[in-house]
Amino acid sequence: MANLFSGLEAFGLGKMSDLDVYASEDKNSKNGDNSAQANEKEKIVEADFLFEKTYTCPVCEKEFKVKTIKTGKIKLVSADTDLRPKYQNVDSLKYDAVVCPHCGYSALNRFFNYMTSAQAKLIREQISSSFKGINEDGDEYTYDDAIARHKLALVNTIVKRSKISERAYTCLKTAWLLRGKAETLPEDTPDYEEQIEQLQNEELEFLTNAYEGFIDAFSKEMFPMCGMDEHTVTYLVADLARRVGNYDEASRWISKVLIARNANERIKAKARDLKELLKNK
Repeated sequence: MANLFSGLEAFGLGKMSDLDVYASEDKNSKNGDNSAQANEKEKIVEADFLFEKTYTCPVCEKEFKVKTIKTGKIKLVSADTDLRPKYQNVDSLKYDAVVCPHCGYSALNRFFNYMTSAQAKLIREQISSSFKGINEDGDEYTYDDAIARHKLALVNTIVKRSKISERAYTCLKTAWLLRGKAETLPEDTPDYEEQIEQLQNEELEFLTNAYEGFIDAFSKEMFPMCGMDEHTVTYLVADLARRVGNYDEASRWISKVLIARNANERIKAKARDLKELLKNK
């Protein structure tokens, strides 16, 4: 867990670097890196796909603006086996964590407005009391900016005692960002191989936490889960098991998708492809 919350010192929350994502409530209560190669002919830049969206924080009730993707302007080109979407010209995943610059409350966009009074109290006591603010300079977020924002969102899920699925999904999104940074890191970067290895190790740690969390949530929560139906989550768990090296479990979860009578053909096709990947292992 050493790398999971590295970088939180910038927000004044370094004391939370030893949090356990899925620890019991009692335990936790004690407790510009790479510019994309633009298409010079069309002069496309990432900022072209962004706008400032206004939010009202459910914790401190103050208004603020964050950079947000213009969803109608981005084009999906492919997806990784663990459902990570890849868009043309911009990585929209960098803009999914919403951070209140006033109190430090942060969450993935789909979860941001869901807040009870008890959760808000926990955020104020354990996050806001130490929060130093966040840098919003620049026309776009770097991968380092995005990764730090997602780690802050993960800390918030733990402090507010959110559903296991929200914690798992936040871990998954952070893993995707680490992968994106590794894929776009210039080869002339000093200590390139060392940095790639570090990013891959950190991604694996977040994927492992996502895998463990979704398995736990599967038996405790209702569907849909994080916007996904039961068969999609089953497939996702299968691929996460494969990615963390648990091949027997991966095969078992894939089989659940393939024999499900009401699973749609799209997810069954993905499961068949995943089964072929496992055969090659």
